[in-house]
Amino acid sequence: MSQTHPENKTEFSIHPATMIGLVSLRVANLENQLAFYQQVLGFKLHWREGNKAGLGAGGADLLVLTEEPNLKKYRGVTGLYHFAVLFPNRHELAIAIARLSSLKYRNHPTDHIMTKTTYLDDPEGNGIELYCESPEDGSWTLKDGKYETRRKDGTWSDGREPLDVEALFKHIKEDDRLDLPVPSETRVGHMHLHTRNLQEAVDFYHNILGFDVMGVVPDFQMAFVSAGGYHHHIGLNTWQGAGAPPPPVDAVGLHHFTVDFPDQQSLDEVIARVDAAGIPSNRTEAGLLLHDPSQNGVVLRIKS
Repeated sequence: MSQTHPENKTEFSIHPATMIGLVSLRVANLENQLAFYQQVLGFKLHWREGNKAGLGAGGADLLVLTEEPNLKKYRGVTGLYHFAVLFPNRHELAIAIARLSSLKYRNHPTDHIMTKTTYLDDPEGNGIELYCESPEDGSWTLKDGKYETRRKDGTWSDGREPLDVEALFKHIKEDDRLDLPVPSETRVGHMHLHTRNLQEAVDFYHNILGFDVMGVVPDFQMAFVSAGGYHHHIGLNTWQGAGAPPPPVDAVGLHHFTVDFPDQQSLDEVIARVDAAGIPSNRTEAGLLLHDPSQNGVVLRIKS
């Protein structure tokens, strides 16, 4: 796991083994979305019950889709920028991107130096990042309001270079198949959210939930927070505009994502902070559901 040093920690920090678990999306057409996530991304269908389905890499669900009538896509609102699917290595990411290429599915391969990635949207406009860690190529920092990337030889990069796909594809073996499911190690690596106010969002995820601030970049209107020194578990931005409203009730997109704790004690510590702050929450089958100030749904639970 790639690690960097947090810029800001509170006296209380969320347990370092905390991770993002699954993403729950509200969808307009379950059949189309199931076809995309299985055929284009290689997810396995774990279960299906009526208007809901769970998908992933064969273990715990990584994605839950719920179809609701008459949903549509809205712009200029808070919600999901993208959820990021983390592959165990370059070989598996290469296969994933090769699959997209073979299907001529539009995507945008990008080299963040510390990670290799590609970006795409699902058929309903939900942003997705596919990535693997590559700290051996360099690192980036968010410090004093500035984002800086350095390659392993010390040279500067803007951290958003075109990915050398030809070089990545050299990791694909002659007998590799592009139609197999994603490997079992695949998981949700991080979330990136549209918010109405950057500092307000940072205050919630840092001061209430206890994620460490890895950096805030006012010029980009972006911030990263994480647990255990990871480069980021949650990205925050105001790219839909300062003061952006939450999505209407008939919007496709994010219902919630889960923050997975390693044990009951670490979960209870955060729940106590949520209660002390007077933040409304509801106990659901998924876990303790609450909403950040931009009305993005967050479920707190023990890792399944």
